[in-house]
Amino acid sequence: MIDAHASIGTVIAVRGAVVDVRFDSTALPAIDTALIVDWDRPEPLVLEVHSHVDPQTVRGIALQATMGLARETSVRATGAPVSVPVGDAVLGRLLDVVGTVRDNGPALPKDTPRRSIHNAPPALEDEKSATVIFETGIKVIDLLAPLAQGGKAAMFGGAGVGKTVLVMELIHAMVEKYQGISVFAGIGERSREGHELLTDMQASGVLERTVLVYGQMNEPPGARWRVPLTALTIAEYFRDQKHQNVLLLMDNVFRFVQAGSELSSLLGRLPSRVGYQSTLATEVALLEERIASVPGAAVTAIQAVYVPADDFTDPAVTAISSHMDSIIMLSRKLAAEAFYPAIDPLASSSVLLDPLVVGQEHYALAERAREALARFEELRDIIALLGVEELGTADRLIVKRARRLQRFLSQPFVVTEAFTGTPGESVSRADTLAGCKAILDGEADDWAESSLYMVGTLAQARAKEAESSKASQGKDAKP
Repeated sequence: MIDAHASIGTVIAVRGAVVDVRFDSTALPAIDTALIVDWDRPEPLVLEVHSHVDPQTVRGIALQATMGLARETSVRATGAPVSVPVGDAVLGRLLDVVGTVRDNGPALPKDTPRRSIHNAPPALEDEKSATVIFETGIKVIDLLAPLAQGGKAAMFGGAGVGKTVLVMELIHAMVEKYQGISVFAGIGERSREGHELLTDMQASGVLERTVLVYGQMNEPPGARWRVPLTALTIAEYFRDQKHQNVLLLMDNVFRFVQAGSELSSLLGRLPSRVGYQSTLATEVALLEERIASVPGAAVTAIQAVYVPADDFTDPAVTAISSHMDSIIMLSRKLAAEAFYPAIDPLASSSVLLDPLVVGQEHYALAERAREALARFEELRDIIALLGVEELGTADRLIVKRARRLQRFLSQPFVVTEAFTGTPGESVSRADTLAGCKAILDGEADDWAESSLYMVGTLAQARAKEAESSKASQGKDAKP
C-alpha cells in the first residue's frame, strides 16, 4: 500500500530500464523500495530502488517499459518493497511481475493478502533435507538422475533440444501423482509459449491448482529479473502459511541471469567473466537459497536452463548447477539421432543416486547401465572405422546390450502426441528397473533394436517384438 506521507521525487534521467529519481526530502527511500511513477499512461510504472547515487538521488530499475517517460515526471515512494497478491485467490490465474492479473479475467478480491517479493530464506536449522524419491514416470530420469520431493533439479540444454517439452511433460506427469500447488514462472518466455501453456492447462483441468507468473521476452529486463522472486513469494506463502506442498517450475533460469547482465551494463558496472555481471553468483544464490523445504511442507523446484552455444562450462551454467540436487543434461547429439528425451545418461547425475536412498538394487543397476553405456561410447570410434565385427566377444555383447538399453530409455511423451501420433507413456520406477535389468541380463539380445525404441515398459517392447516377428514370418511364407 502507498503511504499517505510518502516522499515525492522527480525523474532526472532515463537510460532504458534504469531511471534516476531526485528527492528533496532528507531521507531517501531504502534499497528495494517500490516507487510509483505518476505519468499519463493507463498502465502504472513501478520502479525498484537499486542504489543511492548521492544524498538526494536514487537509481531505480523499471519493472515495466519506460517508453515515453519524461524528465520532471513526479514519482511517489511507497515506503515498502514491491508486494504481490498471494493465497487461494491467485490459483488458476496468470500474473505479471508486480502481481497484476493478465488473463483477461475478473480482478482479484480486495481482501487478497499481499507479500513482499524480498524475503529471507528459512533458517538452516528449520530446513528439511530431501530424501523422498519423486517419481516422474520418465525412465532415464528415474533410473539415473532421480528427483527428490523437496529438492532442486535443473535441465540444462542448448536451443532446440527439448527443455520446455521436458518441463511440460513433467507438469503433465505430476498432475495425478503430486497433491499440492503448482507455481510456474515463465522467465523470458515467448508470448506463444505462454499462451500455449495457459490453454493446455485449461484443457487438462489442472489450472485451478496452478499459478502462472510471467515476465516475457518482450518485457524489459527489470521484469525478467524480478519475476522469479514473484513466483517464489507465492510458493513461500503456500509453504509457510498454508503448509502445502508446492511444485515450482521455472523456464528459463538463464533468462534471469541474462536480464541481470543487461541491467548490470545499464548500471555502468564493469563486466566479469564472459561478459556476465560481477554479481552473478550472488544473484543466483539469493534466488536458489530461498527454494527450501520445511517440516510439513516441501517446495520441489524443477528448472530449465538454456546453455549458450552448448558450452556447459559457461559461468551462468556452473553458477546454477552448484545449487542443484539433480542435474539433467540434454544432448544435441542424442536429439540428432532421434533419441527422445535427449537426456545424456553419462553427464546427468543426482545426489539421490545413493544406496541409502534408492536402495542397493537400484544403485547397482544404475551403475551397470552407466558402465555399459560408457563402454559403448568408448568403442564408437572403433566401430565407425572397423565395424562391430572387429571387436572382441565381450565388447560385442556390451555394445549389443548398450544399444538396446539406449533405445529402451527413449520414451513417447503425452505433450508430443499431437505431433507424433504416438500415445504418451508414463512408466513406474519398478517397471523401469525391471526392464533395464532384463536387457542387461541378455533377455532382449535376440530382439530387433526397433522393438525397444519409443516404448514404455518391457512388456510393450516384447509385444512389439512378437508382432514384428509374426509379420516377418508371414512375409516369408508368401510364395
